[in-house]
Amino acid sequence: MRKTWLSLAAKSVVSVGMIAWLLGSVDMAAAWGEVREVGVAAPLGVLGLILMVQLPIGVARWWVVQAAIAAPLNAGRLARFFMIGMFFNQFLPSSVGGDAVRIYKAYRSGLTLSQAFNGVLLERAAIVLSLILLVAALQPLLAERVAAPGLLWVFPLLAVGAVGGIVFLMVLDRLPARFRRWRVVRGLVSLAQDSRRVFLSPLWGGGGFALSLLGNLNLVLMIYVLALGMDLGIGLLDCLVLVPPAMLIGTLPISIAGWGVREGAMVASLGMIGVPAESALVVSMLFGVCALIGALPGGLLWAVDREDLREVEKATDHGLG
Repeated sequence: MRKTWLSLAAKSVVSVGMIAWLLGSVDMAAAWGEVREVGVAAPLGVLGLILMVQLPIGVARWWVVQAAIAAPLNAGRLARFFMIGMFFNQFLPSSVGGDAVRIYKAYRSGLTLSQAFNGVLLERAAIVLSLILLVAALQPLLAERVAAPGLLWVFPLLAVGAVGGIVFLMVLDRLPARFRRWRVVRGLVSLAQDSRRVFLSPLWGGGGFALSLLGNLNLVLMIYVLALGMDLGIGLLDCLVLVPPAMLIGTLPISIAGWGVREGAMVASLGMIGVPAESALVVSMLFGVCALIGALPGGLLWAVDREDLREVEKATDHGLG
Protein backbone atom coordinates (compact mmCIF):
# COMPACT_ATOMS: atom_id res chain seq x y z
CA MET A 1 0.00 0.00 0.00
CA ARG A 2 2.92 2.33 0.73
CA LYS A 3 4.20 1.81 -2.82
CA THR A 4 0.71 2.46 -4.18
CA TRP A 5 0.38 5.75 -2.36
CA LEU A 6 3.88 6.78 -3.34
CA SER A 7 3.01 6.09 -6.97
CA LEU A 8 -0.19 8.11 -6.71
CA ALA A 9 1.66 10.95 -5.02
CA ALA A 10 4.26 10.97 -7.79
CA LYS A 11 1.55 11.01 -10.48
CA SER A 12 -0.24 13.84 -8.69
CA VAL A 13 2.97 15.84 -8.58
CA VAL A 14 3.46 15.33 -12.32
CA SER A 15 -0.11 16.36 -13.19
CA VAL A 16 -0.26 19.38 -10.88
CA GLY A 17 3.28 20.42 -11.69
CA MET A 18 2.82 20.21 -15.46
CA ILE A 19 -0.47 22.11 -15.41
CA ALA A 20 0.94 24.78 -13.09
CA TRP A 21 4.00 25.18 -15.32
CA LEU A 22 1.86 25.44 -18.46
CA LEU A 23 -0.50 27.96 -16.88
CA GLY A 24 2.48 30.01 -15.81
CA SER A 25 4.05 29.96 -19.26
CA VAL A 26 1.07 31.11 -21.34
CA ASP A 27 -0.84 34.36 -21.66
CA MET A 28 -3.62 33.70 -19.14
CA ALA A 29 -5.69 36.67 -20.29
CA ALA A 30 -5.65 35.34 -23.85
CA ALA A 31 -6.42 31.82 -22.64
CA TRP A 32 -9.40 33.03 -20.61
CA GLY A 33 -10.61 34.94 -23.65
CA GLU A 34 -10.45 31.71 -25.67
CA VAL A 35 -12.57 29.94 -23.05
CA ARG A 36 -15.22 32.66 -23.04
CA GLU A 37 -15.47 32.73 -26.82
CA VAL A 38 -15.68 28.99 -27.46
CA GLY A 39 -19.41 28.85 -26.69
CA VAL A 40 -21.29 25.67 -25.87
CA ALA A 41 -21.77 24.09 -29.31
CA ALA A 42 -18.27 22.61 -29.59
CA PRO A 43 -18.13 21.10 -26.05
CA LEU A 44 -21.64 19.71 -26.51
CA GLY A 45 -20.51 18.19 -29.81
CA VAL A 46 -17.57 16.53 -28.06
CA LEU A 47 -19.86 15.20 -25.33
CA GLY A 48 -22.07 13.76 -28.05
CA LEU A 49 -19.07 12.05 -29.65
CA ILE A 50 -18.07 10.61 -26.27
CA LEU A 51 -21.48 9.25 -25.34
CA MET A 52 -22.85 8.35 -28.76
CA VAL A 53 -19.68 7.19 -30.55
CA GLN A 54 -16.73 6.58 -28.21
CA LEU A 55 -18.71 4.70 -25.59
CA PRO A 56 -20.36 2.25 -28.04
CA ILE A 57 -17.00 1.70 -29.76
CA GLY A 58 -15.36 0.91 -26.42
CA VAL A 59 -18.11 -1.47 -25.38
CA ALA A 60 -18.02 -3.26 -28.74
CA ARG A 61 -14.22 -3.52 -28.62
CA TRP A 62 -14.25 -5.12 -25.17
CA TRP A 63 -17.04 -7.48 -26.26
CA VAL A 64 -15.00 -8.57 -29.29
CA VAL A 65 -11.94 -9.33 -27.15
CA GLN A 66 -13.95 -11.27 -24.58
CA ALA A 67 -15.62 -13.25 -27.36
CA ALA A 68 -12.23 -13.97 -28.94
CA ILE A 69 -10.96 -15.61 -25.75
CA ALA A 70 -14.20 -17.60 -25.36
CA ALA A 71 -15.25 -15.64 -22.28
CA PRO A 72 -18.20 -13.54 -23.47
CA LEU A 73 -20.05 -11.21 -21.16
CA ASN A 74 -23.70 -10.23 -21.34
CA ALA A 75 -23.84 -7.07 -23.47
CA GLY A 76 -25.82 -5.12 -20.89
CA ARG A 77 -23.44 -6.00 -18.07
CA LEU A 78 -20.42 -5.33 -20.23
CA ALA A 79 -21.70 -1.85 -21.15
CA ARG A 80 -22.42 -1.08 -17.48
CA PHE A 81 -18.99 -2.28 -16.35
CA PHE A 82 -17.29 -0.28 -19.10
CA MET A 83 -19.05 2.93 -18.07
CA ILE A 84 -18.13 2.36 -14.43
CA GLY A 85 -14.52 1.86 -15.51
CA MET A 86 -14.63 5.17 -17.41
CA PHE A 87 -15.78 6.90 -14.24
CA PHE A 88 -12.99 5.42 -12.13
CA ASN A 89 -10.37 6.30 -14.73
CA GLN A 90 -11.42 9.95 -14.74
CA PHE A 91 -12.54 10.72 -11.22
CA LEU A 92 -10.87 8.48 -8.68
CA PRO A 93 -7.08 8.76 -8.55
CA SER A 94 -6.96 5.96 -6.01
CA SER A 95 -5.34 2.55 -5.80
CA VAL A 96 -8.26 1.27 -7.88
CA GLY A 97 -8.11 2.17 -11.56
CA GLY A 98 -10.91 1.80 -14.07
CA ASP A 99 -9.36 -1.32 -15.60
CA ALA A 100 -9.07 -2.97 -12.18
CA VAL A 101 -12.74 -2.23 -11.52
CA ARG A 102 -13.73 -3.75 -14.86
CA ILE A 103 -11.70 -6.87 -14.07
CA TYR A 104 -13.30 -7.13 -10.66
CA LYS A 105 -16.84 -6.65 -12.01
CA ALA A 106 -16.28 -9.17 -14.81
CA TYR A 107 -14.88 -11.66 -12.30
CA ARG A 108 -17.84 -11.17 -9.98
CA SER A 109 -20.21 -11.73 -12.91
CA GLY A 110 -18.96 -15.29 -13.43
CA LEU A 111 -15.73 -15.18 -15.43
CA THR A 112 -12.57 -16.79 -14.11
CA LEU A 113 -9.89 -14.44 -12.86
CA SER A 114 -7.67 -15.10 -15.90
CA GLN A 115 -10.57 -14.54 -18.32
CA ALA A 116 -11.46 -11.23 -16.68
CA PHE A 117 -7.85 -10.06 -16.43
CA ASN A 118 -6.79 -11.15 -19.90
CA GLY A 119 -9.83 -9.65 -21.60
CA VAL A 120 -9.30 -6.18 -20.14
CA LEU A 121 -5.52 -6.25 -20.60
CA LEU A 122 -5.72 -7.36 -24.24
CA GLU A 123 -8.42 -4.79 -25.01
CA ARG A 124 -6.13 -2.12 -23.60
CA ALA A 125 -3.20 -3.50 -25.61
CA ALA A 126 -5.25 -3.31 -28.82
CA ILE A 127 -5.98 0.38 -28.18
CA VAL A 128 -2.35 1.31 -27.59
CA LEU A 129 -1.05 -0.82 -30.48
CA SER A 130 -3.50 0.73 -32.95
CA LEU A 131 -2.55 4.22 -31.76
CA ILE A 132 1.18 3.52 -32.15
CA LEU A 133 0.68 2.08 -35.64
CA LEU A 134 -1.53 5.02 -36.62
CA VAL A 135 1.12 7.51 -35.54
CA ALA A 136 3.84 5.57 -37.38
CA ALA A 137 1.74 5.35 -40.56
CA LEU A 138 1.22 9.13 -40.53
CA GLN A 139 4.94 9.97 -40.28
CA PRO A 140 5.25 10.99 -43.97
CA LEU A 141 2.48 13.57 -43.46
CA LEU A 142 4.13 14.76 -40.25
CA ALA A 143 7.42 15.23 -42.11
CA GLU A 144 5.66 17.60 -44.50
CA ARG A 145 4.53 19.80 -41.61
CA VAL A 146 7.42 19.91 -39.17
CA ALA A 147 11.19 20.14 -39.54
CA ALA A 148 12.26 17.63 -36.91
CA PRO A 149 14.10 14.78 -38.67
CA GLY A 150 15.24 13.15 -35.43
CA LEU A 151 11.66 12.95 -34.17
CA LEU A 152 10.48 11.06 -37.24
CA TRP A 153 12.46 7.98 -36.23
CA VAL A 154 10.91 7.71 -32.78
CA PHE A 155 7.44 6.48 -33.60
CA PRO A 156 8.39 3.94 -36.30
CA LEU A 157 10.88 2.42 -33.86
CA LEU A 158 8.18 2.45 -31.20
CA ALA A 159 5.85 0.63 -33.61
CA VAL A 160 8.47 -2.05 -34.23
CA GLY A 161 8.93 -2.40 -30.49
CA ALA A 162 5.17 -2.62 -29.86
CA VAL A 163 4.68 -5.31 -32.49
CA GLY A 164 7.70 -7.17 -31.14
CA GLY A 165 6.22 -6.96 -27.64
CA ILE A 166 2.93 -8.47 -28.81
CA VAL A 167 4.78 -11.26 -30.62
CA PHE A 168 6.85 -11.97 -27.52
CA LEU A 169 3.67 -12.08 -25.44
CA MET A 170 2.12 -14.61 -27.83
CA VAL A 171 5.05 -17.04 -27.53
CA LEU A 172 5.59 -16.90 -23.78
CA ASP A 173 4.00 -20.32 -23.32
CA ARG A 174 6.28 -21.78 -26.03
CA LEU A 175 9.59 -20.68 -24.60
CA PRO A 176 12.08 -23.36 -23.52
CA ALA A 177 11.29 -25.02 -20.20
CA ARG A 178 14.20 -23.29 -18.44
CA PHE A 179 12.39 -19.95 -18.78
CA ARG A 180 9.41 -21.26 -16.87
CA ARG A 181 11.33 -21.17 -13.64
CA TRP A 182 10.51 -17.47 -13.66
CA ARG A 183 7.24 -16.98 -11.84
CA VAL A 184 6.12 -14.15 -14.08
CA VAL A 185 6.48 -16.36 -17.19
CA ARG A 186 4.43 -19.15 -15.62
CA GLY A 187 1.73 -16.65 -14.74
CA LEU A 188 1.53 -15.31 -18.29
CA VAL A 189 0.96 -18.67 -20.03
CA SER A 190 -2.81 -18.24 -20.26
CA LEU A 191 -2.36 -14.63 -21.34
CA ALA A 192 -0.10 -15.80 -24.18
CA GLN A 193 -2.73 -18.26 -25.36
CA ASP A 194 -5.47 -15.64 -25.23
CA SER A 195 -3.30 -13.07 -27.02
CA ARG A 196 -2.96 -15.46 -29.97
CA ARG A 197 -6.72 -15.91 -30.04
CA VAL A 198 -7.13 -12.14 -30.25
CA PHE A 199 -4.28 -10.93 -32.45
CA LEU A 200 -3.97 -13.89 -34.86
CA SER A 201 -7.68 -14.17 -35.65
CA PRO A 202 -8.71 -12.37 -38.86
CA LEU A 203 -12.24 -12.03 -37.49
CA TRP A 204 -11.71 -11.14 -33.83
CA GLY A 205 -8.29 -9.56 -34.21
CA GLY A 206 -9.33 -7.57 -37.27
CA GLY A 207 -12.53 -6.46 -35.59
CA GLY A 208 -10.78 -5.44 -32.38
CA PHE A 209 -8.09 -3.54 -34.27
CA ALA A 210 -10.66 -1.77 -36.48
CA LEU A 211 -12.68 -0.70 -33.44
CA SER A 212 -9.53 0.50 -31.69
CA LEU A 213 -8.56 2.52 -34.75
CA LEU A 214 -12.05 4.03 -34.99
CA GLY A 215 -11.89 5.01 -31.34
CA ASN A 216 -8.57 6.77 -31.81
CA LEU A 217 -9.83 8.56 -34.93
CA ASN A 218 -12.87 9.69 -32.98
CA LEU A 219 -10.55 11.29 -30.42
CA VAL A 220 -8.95 13.21 -33.28
CA LEU A 221 -12.40 14.33 -34.39
CA MET A 222 -13.16 15.61 -30.88
CA ILE A 223 -10.08 17.83 -30.92
CA TYR A 224 -11.00 19.05 -34.39
CA VAL A 225 -14.50 19.99 -33.20
CA LEU A 226 -13.01 22.02 -30.35
CA ALA A 227 -10.52 23.65 -32.74
CA LEU A 228 -13.40 24.65 -35.00
CA GLY A 229 -15.31 26.07 -32.05
CA MET A 230 -12.29 28.18 -31.13
CA ASP A 231 -11.67 29.18 -34.77
CA LEU A 232 -8.03 28.11 -34.67
CA GLY A 233 -7.81 27.78 -38.44
CA ILE A 234 -6.42 24.22 -38.49
CA GLY A 235 -7.78 21.48 -40.71
CA LEU A 236 -8.93 17.96 -40.02
CA LEU A 237 -5.80 16.57 -41.68
CA ASP A 238 -3.63 18.69 -39.38
CA CYS A 239 -5.42 17.20 -36.38
CA LEU A 240 -5.11 13.71 -37.81
CA VAL A 241 -1.34 14.09 -38.06
CA LEU A 242 -0.61 16.02 -34.85
CA VAL A 243 -3.16 14.83 -32.29
CA PRO A 244 -2.39 11.07 -32.17
CA PRO A 245 1.24 11.60 -31.06
CA ALA A 246 0.02 13.88 -28.26
CA MET A 247 -2.61 11.33 -27.24
CA LEU A 248 0.00 8.58 -27.28
CA ILE A 249 2.27 10.55 -24.96
CA GLY A 250 -0.75 11.20 -22.75
CA THR A 251 -1.22 7.44 -22.24
CA LEU A 252 2.07 7.21 -20.34
CA PRO A 253 1.19 6.06 -16.79
CA ILE A 254 3.01 8.93 -15.11
CA SER A 255 0.10 11.27 -14.33
CA ILE A 256 -3.50 11.26 -13.14
CA ALA A 257 -5.79 10.41 -16.08
CA GLY A 258 -3.22 11.96 -18.44
CA TRP A 259 -3.70 15.46 -17.01
CA GLY A 260 -0.68 17.68 -17.47
CA VAL A 261 1.22 15.30 -19.72
CA ARG A 262 -1.53 15.43 -22.35
CA GLU A 263 -1.67 19.22 -22.15
CA GLY A 264 2.09 19.59 -22.51
CA ALA A 265 2.14 17.21 -25.48
CA MET A 266 -0.77 19.02 -27.14
CA VAL A 267 0.89 22.42 -26.72
CA ALA A 268 4.11 21.08 -28.26
CA SER A 269 2.35 19.22 -31.07
CA LEU A 270 -0.06 21.94 -32.22
CA GLY A 271 2.66 24.53 -31.72
CA MET A 272 4.52 22.91 -34.62
CA ILE A 273 1.99 24.46 -37.02
CA GLY A 274 1.79 27.80 -35.27
CA VAL A 275 -1.11 27.29 -32.84
CA PRO A 276 -0.51 29.60 -29.84
CA ALA A 277 0.34 27.78 -26.62
CA GLU A 278 -2.66 29.20 -24.77
CA SER A 279 -5.01 28.01 -27.51
CA ALA A 280 -3.59 24.47 -27.54
CA LEU A 281 -3.74 24.38 -23.74
CA VAL A 282 -7.41 25.43 -23.73
CA VAL A 283 -8.24 22.80 -26.38
CA SER A 284 -6.63 20.05 -24.33
CA MET A 285 -8.20 21.12 -21.04
CA LEU A 286 -11.65 21.45 -22.61
CA PHE A 287 -11.23 17.94 -23.97
CA GLY A 288 -10.32 16.74 -20.47
CA VAL A 289 -13.34 18.44 -18.92
CA CYS A 290 -15.63 16.90 -21.54
CA ALA A 291 -14.14 13.50 -20.73
CA LEU A 292 -14.89 14.07 -17.04
CA ILE A 293 -18.50 15.01 -17.75
CA GLY A 294 -18.92 12.11 -20.17
CA ALA A 295 -17.79 9.70 -17.44
CA LEU A 296 -20.41 10.85 -14.91
CA PRO A 297 -23.06 8.28 -15.94
CA GLY A 298 -20.62 5.56 -14.87
CA GLY A 299 -20.53 7.08 -11.40
CA LEU A 300 -24.32 6.92 -11.20
CA LEU A 301 -24.22 3.25 -12.22
CA TRP A 302 -21.62 2.57 -9.53
CA ALA A 303 -23.81 4.28 -6.93
CA VAL A 304 -26.79 2.16 -7.99
CA ASP A 305 -24.68 -1.01 -7.68
CA ARG A 306 -23.84 0.01 -4.08
CA GLU A 307 -20.57 -1.94 -4.32
CA ASP A 308 -18.20 -1.26 -1.45
CA LEU A 309 -15.01 0.24 -2.86
CA ARG A 310 -13.03 -1.49 -0.13
CA GLU A 311 -13.93 -4.87 -1.63
CA VAL A 312 -12.47 -3.80 -4.96
CA GLU A 313 -9.34 -2.52 -3.22
CA LYS A 314 -8.91 -5.87 -1.48
CA ALA A 315 -9.32 -7.70 -4.80
CA THR A 316 -6.82 -5.36 -6.44
CA ASP A 317 -4.27 -5.95 -3.69
CA HIS A 318 -4.65 -9.70 -4.24
CA GLY A 319 -3.90 -9.61 -7.96
CA LEU A 320 -6.58 -7.76 -9.92
CA GLY A 321 -4.69 -4.47 -10.31
